[in-house]
Amino acid sequence: MHQLAAPAFAEIEIKKSRFLGQLYPLNSRAEAIQKLNEIRARHPDAVHVCWALICTGDSGLDDDGEPSGTAAKPMYNVLVHKGVSNVLAVVVRYWGGTKLGAGGLTRAYGQAISDAFKQATLVEIEYFVAWTVTCAYSEESQVRHLCNKFQVTVKEVSYTDSCSMEVSIKENLSNSFESELVSLLKGQVRIGKPEAVQYR
Repeated sequence: MHQLAAPAFAEIEIKKSRFLGQLYPLNSRAEAIQKLNEIRARHPDAVHVCWALICTGDSGLDDDGEPSGTAAKPMYNVLVHKGVSNVLAVVVRYWGGTKLGAGGLTRAYGQAISDAFKQATLVEIEYFVAWTVTCAYSEESQVRHLCNKFQVTVKEVSYTDSCSMEVSIKENLSNSFESELVSLLKGQVRIGKPEAVQYR
């Protein structure tokens, strides 16, 4: 699965109708709604602002007045075909005076997003796990050294009767990190694994 490194844009013209294809990286429907409001404000004379959203745990489609299935669905299909997530696809249409028909609209909206992808840079989504590592005070420096080796981010440290670190680890390195950590401290470590998270 991939996501956008940055927004990407393309414009096509068919029978004097202009289709402005736009792709935006984001992480929630709330961000998408905010972005759509900004786009509508920038294009008050556009006849349609159609969109498709694929986001972690959320997605959406809106033909914005175009015949059902002729705008957002082909845009969504391009997103699925490209294997991307956390992305909002938008096509702003300026009317050219000639009806394109259902087939023409479907091709136009799909092409506008496909052309925007030609300008896009995609990056692989990296998955991280959030753990809590608890050890003796005397072992903290060794744990931190191992964290550096595995590019583990120490987010927070608390001290009670022991040292407790909240860390973020790349999922694909987590098993190796855990194995070395347990070996290093001869089993004298507690690892809490409350959640898995996904970062941009």
